[in-house]
Amino acid sequence: MEAIERVLSELPQEIVTRDQDIVSTYTTDFRRQYVGATSAVLRPRNVDEVQKIVRACAANHVGLVPQGGNTSYCTAATPSDRGDELVLTLERMNRLRELDAANLSLTADAGIVLSELQQAASGADLMLPLALGSQQSCRIGGNLSTNAGGINVVRYGMARDLVLGLEVILPDGSLYSELSPLRKNNSGYDVKQLFLGAEGTLGIITGVSLKLVRKPRQTVTAFLAINEIASLASLLAQAQIQTGEAVTSFEYISDSSLQLLLQSKPNLRHPLQEASGHYVLLEVATASPVLNLEDAVSLLLAELFESGLIMDGTVAASEQQRADFWHLRESIPEAEVHHGGSVKHDIAVRTSRLASFIERATEIVQETAKDAVLSVYGHVGDGNVHFNVVPPVSADKALFKRHFEAEISPKIYDLAHEMGGTFSAEYGIGRVKLDLLTAYGAKGKVELMRTLKDALDPSDIMNPGKVVPKR
Repeated sequence: MEAIERVLSELPQEIVTRDQDIVSTYTTDFRRQYVGATSAVLRPRNVDEVQKIVRACAANHVGLVPQGGNTSYCTAATPSDRGDELVLTLERMNRLRELDAANLSLTADAGIVLSELQQAASGADLMLPLALGSQQSCRIGGNLSTNAGGINVVRYGMARDLVLGLEVILPDGSLYSELSPLRKNNSGYDVKQLFLGAEGTLGIITGVSLKLVRKPRQTVTAFLAINEIASLASLLAQAQIQTGEAVTSFEYISDSSLQLLLQSKPNLRHPLQEASGHYVLLEVATASPVLNLEDAVSLLLAELFESGLIMDGTVAASEQQRADFWHLRESIPEAEVHHGGSVKHDIAVRTSRLASFIERATEIVQETAKDAVLSVYGHVGDGNVHFNVVPPVSADKALFKRHFEAEISPKIYDLAHEMGGTFSAEYGIGRVKLDLLTAYGAKGKVELMRTLKDALDPSDIMNPGKVVPKR
């Protein structure tokens, strides 16, 4: 605690918050499963102040936990319960520094909220493709630190695929700045990639340059009931071919997930007259005012009906109906919370193996916890499925989750590993998945991560205890 007091005494007091009523809002993780502790929250206003904080922490060997919007599912932004770390929030560093419409790029502080960047891009008749359920509160620095995914990955890639440049404060307080929004820069190592997905363990992202794309002139959204889950890959392929690679989202929703939602929110209604065990939310978009996407989608659906791949479907007739479709998809996690929460599995396998994974993982649950309710949904276009398990109505929720995570979740992770997949598609590692990284990480990866961590942060002050398993 003496070391922490020395750090705090060296900083401008107007960026130090000690009031524990305020501090407590920064020490509980997003899912409210872990509560940490800290003496103070640091709220810098600019890069210079971030450097002062990091230098003081480095000199006094005090751990520092960077925080964006605190929306991590893996407690990556939560301090330990020992109280020997400080939290640094970038919420006051929220400027849009530049928007270069002709270059299809923007540059911003890392603390700006994602939805504000989306609005800025839209105001310039452009689009920032990164889109998440938490976009009204998550911050772009955190999105990049966790390499966020979202609904548009199938066309535009993960968060790291949108990054042109970064500004980062390193663990010794020095500045790495390569913010110029160039599409081509082959001048040595692509250093910025070290910090994307590192969850603040190698440095603190303070500035970003991102790619933008042309704003869609046409968007067509369809909600489809499919006959067989095994047809998912074929459906995606046909949609991409028929629309000329215009598919931006291809989301799978199980009927059990949809029913959980409709039970928790009776004001919502089923989009289709004919129910199915499986649904797809398909969205295609183009910036062209000439290409006729509606005709392409109509022809696609006619072919899918004729071949028996889909049994029912509807195309959004208005922007409100499109929003209603997406509201259903984005509200599923809330429905799980309403029913007592869930055991989450953030799985990715090859798109060609996704249906098989869902079927085999479902069999595991039905054989070992037959009364549990499956909530399965995800971004089929990029092979990511959220295979979540909701406790039975009559069960002790906490006891069920502990038992499932200990006894059954490993079987699901084993299956994903056997199929060449991963246990963490888009949520990251944080604190809660360290053991999974050790068990299922790629050969040599953990040791290489430790080597990088030791080289850049030998004192282990940057988000200690996260991402990199201890020896």
